[in-house]
Amino acid sequence: MAMQQRRRRVVQTSGLVALAACLGLALSLWPAFRLVEARVFDAFVTLSPPAMSRLAAKPDSIVIVAIDEPSFAELSLQWPWPRDLHARLVEALRKAGAKAIGLDLVFAESSQPAADAALAAALGPDVVLAADESVVETPQMVQLVRTEPLPQFIAAGARVGLASVPLDGDNVMRRIPARADGFAATLLRASEPESAPPSVVPGRLIQPMGPGRTYPTVSYYQALQPAQFLPPGTFKDKIVLVGRSLQMSVAAETGGADTFATSYTARTGMLVPGVEMQATILDNLRRNLAIGWTGPLETVLVTVLFAALAGLLAYRSADLWTLAGGFALVLAVFLISLLCLEFLRVFLPPLAPSVAVAAVLVPLAARDVTEERRMRREVTRAFGHYLAPALVERLAQDPSALKLGGEKRELTILFSDIRNFTALAESMKDEPERLTRLINRLLTPLSEAVLEQGGTIDKFIGDCIMAFWNAPLDDADHAVHAVTAGLGMLAAVEQLNAELRAELGEAAPTLKIGVGINTGTCVVGNMGSARRFDYSVLGDAVNYASRLESSSKPCGVPLLIGAATAERIRPALTPLLVDRIAVKGRSGIAPVYTVLPDDPVPQAAAERFDTAVEALLAGEREAASPPGPPAMAELLSAIAAREAAKARVLAASASASAV
Repeated sequence: MAMQQRRRRVVQTSGLVALAACLGLALSLWPAFRLVEARVFDAFVTLSPPAMSRLAAKPDSIVIVAIDEPSFAELSLQWPWPRDLHARLVEALRKAGAKAIGLDLVFAESSQPAADAALAAALGPDVVLAADESVVETPQMVQLVRTEPLPQFIAAGARVGLASVPLDGDNVMRRIPARADGFAATLLRASEPESAPPSVVPGRLIQPMGPGRTYPTVSYYQALQPAQFLPPGTFKDKIVLVGRSLQMSVAAETGGADTFATSYTARTGMLVPGVEMQATILDNLRRNLAIGWTGPLETVLVTVLFAALAGLLAYRSADLWTLAGGFALVLAVFLISLLCLEFLRVFLPPLAPSVAVAAVLVPLAARDVTEERRMRREVTRAFGHYLAPALVERLAQDPSALKLGGEKRELTILFSDIRNFTALAESMKDEPERLTRLINRLLTPLSEAVLEQGGTIDKFIGDCIMAFWNAPLDDADHAVHAVTAGLGMLAAVEQLNAELRAELGEAAPTLKIGVGINTGTCVVGNMGSARRFDYSVLGDAVNYASRLESSSKPCGVPLLIGAATAERIRPALTPLLVDRIAVKGRSGIAPVYTVLPDDPVPQAAAERFDTAVEALLAGEREAASPPGPPAMAELLSAIAAREAAKARVLAASASASAV
């Protein structure tokens, strides 16, 4: 059965691992899920942005000339500004040592001829002008419209770069434009005309440098007169980008012209000007900061790997360690993703493997929890009537402690029976309900005595109780507990007799029980047919316990225990020798013992008592009464009277035979 369960668990776990891996892969191809993964990328990539202080210290660092509020105030001009003003700016920047100049402005329409001519005269191969592309959709067509600068500006030697940028499905700018003629790529070629053109890999992700105003920024009016407003060398060997960049940050929910949501927007709630995004793309290209997104093969391998690890974790029954292991796997996925991003410049989406881990562990954990609850219900139903509530709770908490298939183990078995029950039943033959109430009233405290000592009530056989210890739960002191329960049963009978006398007076019946206890190896487990069975015990030790109960009356004691039990209860309890008897079904004669209710008895007194009993059993007429509790002297007197009666019976029998 265990092998079948393990095989079934392996099949279930393997199948769930395969399904979970397929689920994770399917989700990784779903556009909506990829947007969620992109949000994880946003969180990761903003944890440790490149140090701008180091980048700005390089000789070819970037400076942004912002068309901002102070410039509007100083120049007192309405937008669009005259193009001869832009011509002055280009000449001032070139004179200040700018390496390349990028005007993130689209000059697609003519303005005043003189102003256009002035700007054309100021342009050259070190200047990049912005172009734009837009898609026009109508019911009849989809048209791509490209807007270029005026031909006279291009003829003047200026370079043209496409300033349009791609946006993800959530309108966040995360990807480098996959165009060789992009604005940033063109500006990079203008700043390094002798170098190889930058390689633009489609789908590469942007490494953001920070939120808005991360790059060194000066106002437009300051750049017109750098010697007056700016420190020397502000533009020396710098790449300068000119564009709209308001000092007042634009909130994401408000929006604005030429502003974009970036990976930092989720953290700051602010948009970033387009000119700063062009600067970021430029830095990504020239410093190889762009980040790749793992391909399908890598995603498949990682997802399958973590689904398999989750399957190994879930092979054992689910518990808090399984939960902790699941969290550890998910944390490992995220940590690996973060390390790949930091050191390999590759984003490994952690959500698909994490979903695969959850898809393995959650159903298997739910299965185990359901199975555990079912086992708890079965244990509670099976043992609730004949185990103490505390033991039932222990079994329910740990059903693995229960072996229902049958096993060999040492047990202590107790039988108790009402003495003279036939006569009692005969006296109440006309009142069966009263007899039933009386028996139930007696069996209740007897059962409580068993349960209080951690015993298992096997069954009620009419007026007889059969119980055992050390199963289904281990009990190292099972013999002591069984004998203590037997003494408790005798005390419960005395208590019930007192109650009956108080209720009925002289008409009250006097109840007596006999208790037999034995310890030995038995088979314990579910016994019965395929349709009906009970948790019970079988073995010679059980039969011997029953014979001891039957022999307690002729031995003259209410509690009779076997030699094995007597050996195991020392020194917690003191067994006293009562007789040596032959039991039906067993060869030989074995000593039997009892325990006094006012135990413990001093060990020396017990030894002298046993010596006195041995003398009586050997045929001596009298034996010295050892010092000890009065009950010990009474017991010894009863044994002496019993042996004398036996001698008289034997003598009478011998006389009759002689005649």
